[in-house]
Amino acid sequence: MSGTTRRLTTAQALLAFLSRQYTARAGTEQRLITATWGIFGHGNVAGIGQALLEPGSDMPYHQGRNEQAMVHAAVGYARQSGRLSAHAVTTSIGPGATNLVTGAALATVNHLPVLLLPGDVFASRPADPVLQQLEVPYAGDVSVNDCLRPVSRYFDRITRPEALIPAALAAMSVLADPARTGAVTLALPQDVQAEAYDWPEEFFRRRVWRVRAQEPDPVELDEAVALLRAARRPLVVAGGGVHHARAEDALRRFAERTGIPVASTQAGKGSLPYDHPCDVGGIGHTGTATADALAREADVVLGVGTRWTDFTTASSTLFQNPSVRFIGLNVNGADAHKLGALQLVADARAGLEALADALGGHRVAPAYATGYGEVKAAWEDRVTAAYTPGDEDARPTQAQVLGALDTLVTGDDILINAAGSLPGDLHKLWRTRSRDQYHVEYGYSCMGYEIPAAIGVALAAPGRPVWALVGDGTYLMNPTEIVTAVQENLPIKVVILQNHGYASIGGLSASVGGERYGTAYRFKAPDGTYTGDPLPVDLAANAASLGMAVLRPKTVRDLREALAAARAADRPTCVYVETETADTVSGPPPAQAWWDVPVAETATRSSAVEAREEYDRQVAARRRHL
Repeated sequence: MSGTTRRLTTAQALLAFLSRQYTARAGTEQRLITATWGIFGHGNVAGIGQALLEPGSDMPYHQGRNEQAMVHAAVGYARQSGRLSAHAVTTSIGPGATNLVTGAALATVNHLPVLLLPGDVFASRPADPVLQQLEVPYAGDVSVNDCLRPVSRYFDRITRPEALIPAALAAMSVLADPARTGAVTLALPQDVQAEAYDWPEEFFRRRVWRVRAQEPDPVELDEAVALLRAARRPLVVAGGGVHHARAEDALRRFAERTGIPVASTQAGKGSLPYDHPCDVGGIGHTGTATADALAREADVVLGVGTRWTDFTTASSTLFQNPSVRFIGLNVNGADAHKLGALQLVADARAGLEALADALGGHRVAPAYATGYGEVKAAWEDRVTAAYTPGDEDARPTQAQVLGALDTLVTGDDILINAAGSLPGDLHKLWRTRSRDQYHVEYGYSCMGYEIPAAIGVALAAPGRPVWALVGDGTYLMNPTEIVTAVQENLPIKVVILQNHGYASIGGLSASVGGERYGTAYRFKAPDGTYTGDPLPVDLAANAASLGMAVLRPKTVRDLREALAAARAADRPTCVYVETETADTVSGPPPAQAWWDVPVAETATRSSAVEAREEYDRQVAARRRHL
């Protein structure tokens, strides 16, 4: 190590270090931390805040309005950047720090990198307690930042300046590791942020963190190939790992060489374009009839980069072939072994290429490929029916809003959604045209994600149309970053679907005997229930008050014009749509597979009694794949 040193505060040193960190994959290098989001208070204003202002700071800054939303924006940026670049987020101590927890959980659940830099209470404890300090009688070293430990892939509290050196290096190694990445937290006591130290110049040298593309183990590969060769009805389930590994082309070549159909999870949708002959659409509770029928009869299922969540497996009721076997191709060994799978621990692209080469000219029987192709064509007819309005001058259904958007977009457009009834409709119906068009965060399904994530995506993909699709319930959770989009002049397009309540949970409540209790946005009726008139809430006016241009289409015909105008706009624009309740002709097809939401075992209301009978019938089909 060189004897040369540089005298900087801890905060200044951290930013100087971050500006020299890079990732490399397939010969391409990118800066790892490209910007910092921040809201300042007494816990970071004189530390990280001063360091960002210091002459020579090479760290761009974005001003946020809500700490959770800043993390969502950073996550959107990281996902659009292929996890090769990420953002940092700094907050004050106290509520600023605890507001990070939801965003951190979302990042970690989805394996997306974000660096969290919350302020912390004094390490030197000049007064005890200080403002916003949580007192814990049995532990003097606990602060509210410890809430971030279980939702972080790496956590450290920097109580001395020199402790930053090993912590910062460890943090970068986690952020750049495909198997471990997620939220990384470096808690920064406010006195330590401002403390000066003589830092070794070696700490600031340019470092390149290589993103591993692990090759499959030869023995595991041979076993997987033998299973696939013996299969009569194989199926591929593409998860988010396909996108993270940039394995879309490898998957396409594998599918074309073998004829094996490809279904997709929410995170994996778009791994093949919707019109590829081998693409059979979404799988699981929100999936297509095509994919779910294939899953029920599949004898070998190759899961690529999927965590096998309950929506994907229909709560372990979907894969019903008595002899079904699973192959888990995943960079993460813990995910690879799920469902009793034959593990194939490898990068998705490297694994698919190796499988395709080892399988040689092996293909599924022609009758199998012809059969699933015919079923897929029938499903596309159902999608078209859901998209097509009977009356151009009527109020659109939610599915028809998607249909109008479908006629307008190209592969350049990016659609963002996370919660409510839209993820189910999108997974079943949306015709994905490019590998990164479909951006639905369903690992954590976090209401309020869409608008800030759209900002992050727009920063990572300048010039591309970015759509945030939100219901009224989601919009009310977190509209504040509209101000940020206006401030940054990012022409995101926000489509608000107004249906006066929590439509998704309302439907779920009705199906499990809850009678839509507490899910409508309405005045109270005389009996005390929320069944009166809709609330006179004007979300369009709210969006306009925050600086957006607002369009208010009334009919399907108006909607098409409004969406086209929004797409062409050069400023943040909102399309506000009062939707019509879907009917059996124009609504989306119902769920094609079950999802386990426990129903009351004893009840007096007939709705709950009937729902329990249906629950008992469905749960009897559950299997444990060992």
